[in-house]
Amino acid sequence: MLIKTYGAAPIGVDAVLITVEVHTTPGYDFRMVGLPDNAVKESHDRIVAALMVNKFGHLNHSFIINLAPADIKKQGSAYDLTIAIAMLAGTEKIKTTHLREYMIMGELSLDGSLQPIKGALPFALCAKQEGFKGIIVPHQNAQEAAIVEGLAVYGMQSLMEVVQFLNDETVMEPVHIDIEKEFEDTNQFFEMDFSEVRGQENVRRAAEIAVAGGHNMLMIGPPGAGKSMIAKRIPTIMPSLTLEEALETTKIHSVAGLTRSLITRRPFRSPHHTISDVALVGGGTNPMPGEISLAHNGVLFLDELPEYKRSALEVLRQPLEDRKICISRAKMTIEYPSSFMLIAAMNPCPCGHYGEIETAHPCTCSPLQVKKYMGRISGPLLDRIDIQCYIQSVKYDQLRNTQPAESSAAIRERVIKARKIQQARFAKLGIYCNAQMTPKMLRTFCVLDTKGEEALRYAMTKLDLSARAYDRILKVARTIADLAGSAEIAAVHIAEAIGYRNLDRSDWAERGR
Repeated sequence: MLIKTYGAAPIGVDAVLITVEVHTTPGYDFRMVGLPDNAVKESHDRIVAALMVNKFGHLNHSFIINLAPADIKKQGSAYDLTIAIAMLAGTEKIKTTHLREYMIMGELSLDGSLQPIKGALPFALCAKQEGFKGIIVPHQNAQEAAIVEGLAVYGMQSLMEVVQFLNDETVMEPVHIDIEKEFEDTNQFFEMDFSEVRGQENVRRAAEIAVAGGHNMLMIGPPGAGKSMIAKRIPTIMPSLTLEEALETTKIHSVAGLTRSLITRRPFRSPHHTISDVALVGGGTNPMPGEISLAHNGVLFLDELPEYKRSALEVLRQPLEDRKICISRAKMTIEYPSSFMLIAAMNPCPCGHYGEIETAHPCTCSPLQVKKYMGRISGPLLDRIDIQCYIQSVKYDQLRNTQPAESSAAIRERVIKARKIQQARFAKLGIYCNAQMTPKMLRTFCVLDTKGEEALRYAMTKLDLSARAYDRILKVARTIADLAGSAEIAAVHIAEAIGYRNLDRSDWAERGR
């Protein structure tokens, strides 16, 4: 007898249909083909134990199991339930009436209970696309899979529940969630707020500009100045995720096994500086999304930037430009989205006190040491960071100030207003914010008046700014003008933008000594 059940295999952040074909004959053999990995092969022992515990006994048949298409590698334990149901149907212990109606995925424990799986959301999307009536998953994954509208999702707790459901012995109600209500109830809740930041008005302003224009930002300052504190609060002033962005973000985290529900807030990822290249950008023997993809539609925060491996930082260059990462292997190429906002922080020198004013800990580093320390970050990477802001230590009087600072909600209102201006400007150009403008767009949308031209020319010449600073200054100035509600870029906007190019100044290591 030949029986077919259906599952799915993750390919990047999507999934493809997998057909589990089971051929049964009299005997006691068990063979599995179709490129299963060790975890899939071990399903035999888990299935046999689960069947024995649930009093199905020995099936007394030979099974040839094919996982089709056979040229796709099958990984993980999520096929346990799919295979077990096919084996039971092949020995006539389950009706075959409903097998074509449902995609079935789940990991079996030895007692027959179901364990959660990775990728439930992509699997559910695949089931809907392939025309299935519904999907059966472990109950822990039901809320995640139920995000997909127009698909009946059944969360099961055990193998026996699935058998009874397919045999029409019990009636199960599909899981329903109100996506929009859940989205609206949770996407504005934050544990942190910019009102908790004391002082640092210039950095707060820089963060607002960075978020408003989608610019990458680097904070340079001594230890304890508040760089990490500010970075962690940047998601609180970003525009809320749209439902489409939330679904896209949830898919990535689902494949990585990091969520079982809809993600309603922008991600904030902060990997340690010892992270490997593969962990940062994704990949591996069995390709998985890296930190830059997990930060998609959110923030990637790199603290102590010069301490990261040079090779790990260099692989960021292409994703920062293309907003996606392609991972190529001999048999496949996988593309993960990676449209994130890079926020980085670093000390200005090895001792951390270079450039501080009125400090009890003067810098002990020579200009050569400062240059060598800064040289750990390549020019091409700095070229992709629009805003470079120096941050001073907070004084005692500022820390003791009881006057509440401006809240994240107030800042976010201005950010959203500026983003709407940009959305209208770039409506037919395929981009969404000022940071994504091409040189051709700069000539169209960043026209300067006479005073603005003079200010930029003076800065480029007098401060000896590098050529790569030119485009960045124009983009940031455009964002500053949008925040001010100005259709034109004025000299004052250019002047403020120039102030955010600290590291482009040729005298960086000599200033303040």
